[in-house]
Amino acid sequence: MSTKRNTLQRQIILDTIRSHDAHLSAEELYLEIQKEHPIVGKSTVYRNLRQLVEDGVVMQKVMKGVVRYDKETGVHHHFLCDVCGKIIDVALDCEEDLCNMIKSKYGFEVKRHETEFFGTCSDCATAHKNKKN
Repeated sequence: MSTKRNTLQRQIILDTIRSHDAHLSAEELYLEIQKEHPIVGKSTVYRNLRQLVEDGVVMQKVMKGVVRYDKETGVHHHFLCDVCGKIIDVALDCEEDLCNMIKSKYGFEVKRHETEFFGTCSDCATAHKNKKN
């Protein structure tokens, strides 16, 4: 992190992000924090999120037009469910092969990349299947 103090509010925000598998928006994060820490204001959440992203502690990602925050800052991808909107982290074993293929075929030097998969998550697929029966 930067040289800025790690305030109690910042730690609450970070702990809340880390305790959820979901990729929360700032508003969702604020509402979640309010359940146990009503003293933490909305502007505090937004200001600290900006700093946490700048410090590389969390990742900011726009998904379906909404800015969301991800506790995973390493290389990974996302699956977005078209039905319920759930966002799931996806790790691929072919990262290096894919980058080498791009370099070999096009001569590009890949520095970073993002991949998003869209479809129906297993929960929604099961619910749809059960609804049909």
